[in-house]
Amino acid sequence: MLSFKHFIGEGVNDPAIFKAVFLAGGPGSGKSFIVGKTGLPALGYRVVNSDDAFEAAMRKAGLKMSPENIFSVQGQELRGRAKELTGKKEQLYIQGRLGLVIDGTGKDVEKVKKQIVQVKKLGYDVAMIFVNTDLETALERNRQRERSLPDAEVETYWKDVQKNVGAFQELFGSSNFHVVDNSKGKDFRNETLRAYKDISKFTKTEVKNNIAKDWIDQERKRK
Repeated sequence: MLSFKHFIGEGVNDPAIFKAVFLAGGPGSGKSFIVGKTGLPALGYRVVNSDDAFEAAMRKAGLKMSPENIFSVQGQELRGRAKELTGKKEQLYIQGRLGLVIDGTGKDVEKVKKQIVQVKKLGYDVAMIFVNTDLETALERNRQRERSLPDAEVETYWKDVQKNVGAFQELFGSSNFHVVDNSKGKDFRNETLRAYKDISKFTKTEVKNNIAKDWIDQERKRK
């Protein structure tokens, strides 16, 4: 694992320094796909998502992502390790004040509120990409996933997330809340290009938080 000193040095020169992009969308919305298409890693963002580490650990153990394996004793042990590893990486990213993509479903507004408070206390500016789909698209894509959920659960999830759109828009403000419609039949290229331009503008905008400005000044003085 890279050293703390490396992340601090990288943070001062990071193109997305003190920027956090929250990601929301229910099962089958295609968030990982949209992250790639919007080029967030290329803009300097690090994705905080334990699912990637969990899936890699399951593959290494020779286990398919079936409900039986996921909820087995071994599967849950691997999930716990994945979350622990992701948590350590996230802390290093935050200590270096690197750009973050904080992945979530958007089902729990209060959880997002707490995360916003935490990163803002460190000086971060925040934005959100809400990956939206119609219900039929969500159901169809979920059925095609190796790690699929029952239709009824997906529908409940979808409805819960949809209820929170207004709350998220209020939390992030209209200029920093971006909806990408990834429903079947939509032109995802235009949708993701628009989101890329919006997040690029957000990323390049100078941080306004005095906590961030003081941190950058102090780190540069140490060099």
